Amino acid sequence: MCGICGVIGFENLNDSESLVRRMNAAMIHRGPDAEGLLIAPRAALGMRRLSIIDLPGGGQPVWNETATLAIVFNGEIYNFRELRAELEALGHQFQTHSDTEAIVHAYESWGADCLSRLRGMFTFAIAEMPSGRNGEVAKVFLARDRFGIKPLYYAVPDGKFVFASEVRALLASGLIAHKISPAAVASYVLFGAVGEPMTLVEGISSLPPGHSMLIDTKSPAAATPKPYWNLAAAKSDEPSHNGNAAAAPKQLRALLEDAVQKHLIADVPIGVFLSSGIDSTALTALASQQRSGLHTFTLIFPEREFSEAEIARRTAKRFGTTHQELMIGGDEMFDRMDEAIAAFDQPSMDGINTYFVSWAARQAGLKVALSGLGSDEVFGGYSTFRTAPQLARLAKWAQAAPASLRRATAPAVQALGQKLSPGDAGRKAASAWSDPAFFPDAYFLSRTLFPPEQAMALLSQGPDSWRTASWIRWLEQISSEAARLDGASKTSWLELRSYMVNILLRDTDAMSMRHSLEVRVPFLDHPVVEFALSLSDSAKRHTERPKALLVAALADILPEEVVSQNKRTFTLPWETWLRGPLRDRVATSFANWSPSLEPLIPHHAAATVWTDFLAQKTTWSRPWSLYVLNEWAKRQLQ
Repeated sequence: MCGICGVIGFENLNDSESLVRRMNAAMIHRGPDAEGLLIAPRAALGMRRLSIIDLPGGGQPVWNETATLAIVFNGEIYNFRELRAELEALGHQFQTHSDTEAIVHAYESWGADCLSRLRGMFTFAIAEMPSGRNGEVAKVFLARDRFGIKPLYYAVPDGKFVFASEVRALLASGLIAHKISPAAVASYVLFGAVGEPMTLVEGISSLPPGHSMLIDTKSPAAATPKPYWNLAAAKSDEPSHNGNAAAAPKQLRALLEDAVQKHLIADVPIGVFLSSGIDSTALTALASQQRSGLHTFTLIFPEREFSEAEIARRTAKRFGTTHQELMIGGDEMFDRMDEAIAAFDQPSMDGINTYFVSWAARQAGLKVALSGLGSDEVFGGYSTFRTAPQLARLAKWAQAAPASLRRATAPAVQALGQKLSPGDAGRKAASAWSDPAFFPDAYFLSRTLFPPEQAMALLSQGPDSWRTASWIRWLEQISSEAARLDGASKTSWLELRSYMVNILLRDTDAMSMRHSLEVRVPFLDHPVVEFALSLSDSAKRHTERPKALLVAALADILPEEVVSQNKRTFTLPWETWLRGPLRDRVATSFANWSPSLEPLIPHHAAATVWTDFLAQKTTWSRPWSLYVLNEWAKRQLQ
């Protein structure tokens, strides 16, 4: 696991080296063990290394035999041993035992098609040097894994091309202005995070998941991302597996056992984030069957209703793990809030929980941890699998009604929605009814932090200012892809391509790497995802129990008390803390609103969200998201 960066199109080698060193220095937390550089005419690459596999021999950049290709790599390739055997049979000679070297030889043999053979989480850059180690770089190939588990950002300042694993590293280059993107702020307000492929910094984009780029060093600004994997498109021409639903759990079990086995490959100690839920319990059960000395750790709270300690403790005892607990309360949160906020590479309404559980893992002496992320998206664990189809039906009815009728009856729809389901359900139903075309799919309403009407009241610029933004185009693209899928698989694809990548994976990477911790996500092993999304709803939801397929696949090893309890989300006690030890800090932040945000979110509008929370008129997540945005902006922007 590493951080990577590079500059392309610069003539002066000293300038290139200086830029790469500045970006590397900004990512030292991602790789405290070593640094690697490739400085050549027309391109320079850099990396920071966190040693996980082949500790003595895994330094980078790694070359092919003829020194015409060199790679810097962030991530893990879980099938690298199989790839190595195949490549050695083709005549390739390996100098290390690292997974990195398997990629450079695979690219040498198969070019960009090598991506279809890689199983893992990754971003990498391969420099093509036809004249060898001392020649100039002709092209640079960039790629990001299928789900966007690992990030890669880029910018094109003055016709040059720069890339890095973090936005902060690109800003450290000095080539990009610290200027906020107004269109990205709209995405943040609506969803609590900026949508792919935008960032909050004007001019910096992310390489989308499942995409690659080939950059010609003589015309780097002309490069554009290209998709290499699209499960929704691939499955649209295939019928769902409606056959024997009874066979699906057995097939899934085999895939999960293989995924966990692959994700346990490491030359350092490995552990599991253990809560009281099905996902982390499943990983603990599967991993403990394959590896002795497994570590588990749990974040616990003085507020008993939020603590998952007791069930997690019994799970750890059942599977014989070395278990540790970290207690954190409001005072500890207060003391470490500045460093936790500083860990955000991009702000998010979530993420602080991952910061503290990652800290706990490092305190336990671990470099690698398994996380249950991805299970809810793949196996239907979220309420969105129920609410999104409901909102879609309401939006479909609304499209058949005159606009005047929709506007007149929207309050009644909202009142009915709130009566049937508390919270924001009514507002979201009213939005689906009054403006069914606001988003390209009604699913996105179910994921809004501020429903459209509230978001428009908060933002100073209306939808016309961001309707052509790249994050909107991304929503349109993934909605078109999802339309080719049926039932729960459609919602899964939308979850994987929006909420998962924009919040969960981005926050997990930033917060874990701040502690030099590698987090692996076995439920996002692509054979597992491809199998699950190929199934019909009848095979996945043959009982009313949430995540029925996953439970059926692991029925003999999951404790009944874990399976039978109501679903709990891993959430810190923010409601209590924001009214207690964090109240003055957050109030002070709202009173000192960032000048860069004022033209986009006026101070008076933001302050109203805070006072509404104190008056118990809105949920904690809204003022908290604005607090994080404000603190990030004051640190990072002009």
